[in-house]
Amino acid sequence: MLTGQNSLNGDNAADKVSVIIVTYNAAATLQACLDSIYKQTYPHIEIVVIDGKSTDGTVAILEANNSRIGYWKSEPDGGIYDAMNKATKSITGSWACFLGADDTLLPGFSDLAYDLKDNSAIYYSNVWAEGAKRSGELSTYQLAKVGIYHQAMIYPASVFAKHSFDTKYRISADFAFNLNLYSDKAYHFLYKDHLIANFNHMGISGTQIDVPFEGDKSALILKNFGFKIWSRYIFRVIKAKIKGDKNPRV
Repeated sequence: MLTGQNSLNGDNAADKVSVIIVTYNAAATLQACLDSIYKQTYPHIEIVVIDGKSTDGTVAILEANNSRIGYWKSEPDGGIYDAMNKATKSITGSWACFLGADDTLLPGFSDLAYDLKDNSAIYYSNVWAEGAKRSGELSTYQLAKVGIYHQAMIYPASVFAKHSFDTKYRISADFAFNLNLYSDKAYHFLYKDHLIANFNHMGISGTQIDVPFEGDKSALILKNFGFKIWSRYIFRVIKAKIKGDKNPRV
């Protein structure tokens, strides 16, 4: 196991945003991801990287950037969401967000960071994906149906004392995480109109389907959003199946 830790990233814990990156053989994109964080004008940023024992040069990049990374570790893990759960235990900021090693932050991230005022708010903004700004403010039904781009979100760190990512979902545990958060009365979702990240839609979440999550999705919606939203969702699913739509936008 290799680790690195320093205290140079954002020394004001009350204002600090911990940017979490989980990596595995990400040498081709990691430096650009880190550079996009270094370019931010918001001064209180901590970088936390959990690497799954990469073999391609990722660790060498982490070592080269050690003085600018708050904490990093390289060891075998159980996948993306196991690594994300590990990372939340190593942050020191009052706020946390997740960035893929093949994503980059935009200047609007700093604008959103300056807007973080409500410790009960789960903030979300927009990302640039597939050549367009996505996804704007979502209705309750849209939160349940399609969810929020994970790279568009900043969470109060207190969330992770109560909730964790369910690792049985290999691709969509972040979606399930947010569905469960919706029913936690200690928090609410709050939209701010900033463009904060470039999202690489060619990663695993953009190209594969999480079959266990899709099997559980309707039950999660019923549990966390109630019968009205669930029945609307089920009606659209049934309608799409009748039409023979293999990729319904319900």
